[in-house]
Amino acid sequence: QVQLVESGGDSVQTGGSLRLSCVVSGDTNRRFSMGWFRQAPGKEREAVASIGMDNSTMYRDSVKGRFIISRDNGKNTLYLQMDSLKPEDTALYRCAAGRPDQHLARPLRLFPNQYTYWGQGTQVTVSS
Repeated sequence: QVQLVESGGDSVQTGGSLRLSCVVSGDTNRRFSMGWFRQAPGKEREAVASIGMDNSTMYRDSVKGRFIISRDNGKNTLYLQMDSLKPEDTALYRCAAGRPDQHLARPLRLFPNQYTYWGQGTQVTVSS
């Protein structure tokens, strides 16, 4: 069984920084394309960033230059470094993993239904 557990969410002021972590446990011998998603009240869930099995990365336009997705395979951990936070970044952030050992094509990484495993989420709140 694959489990994902996020941490690092907090309440910060505009311009602040946070680093989210997602620890993968269970079948850690498998490889995954992974992503960070967020959802604010009254809005649809949206992709924030993704990293493929080839370590290629993608970001939604609104976070480019501010967020960086990375992973440490030795620690089975996915990260999202968030700088220059804005109130519109306020949301519940969840990490997700695609199908084990299956490449997820770049055009599909923006779609939540392409991911198999999900964490419970960590709340990020940015005050103006």
